[in-house]
Amino acid sequence: SDGDRVTAARKFSMTYGCLLVLKGHRTIVSLPDGEVFVNTTGNSGMAKGGSGDVLAGLILALLGQGWEPELAARDGVYLHGEAGDRCAGSLGEYGMTPGDLVERLPETLEAHVRSGS
Repeated sequence: SDGDRVTAARKFSMTYGCLLVLKGHRTIVSLPDGEVFVNTTGNSGMAKGGSGDVLAGLILALLGQGWEPELAARDGVYLHGEAGDRCAGSLGEYGMTPGDLVERLPETLEAHVRSGS
């Protein structure tokens, strides 16, 4: 259940003093202070080999631009899921690939910047 995943993520982050991204339905970002964020974007079409690599690359790119780790993880997870939702809307969950996620990231980032969120 989501509650078990949240508890496990929180315990791991607090025990090891790290930021954790626990991918899955409602990806979780957990911080060493016990704060937890549960993402609401994304869909089952993203449960494919390579999707996590796209997420890791996105978070790393945000870190490379000077974003704080918490924001890079939290916003990276959100944007990754939103790009996945855009793919599902146009290609369907079964037809989308991790490459499609990468192709949707520029428009997703642009929409995120325009909305100020």
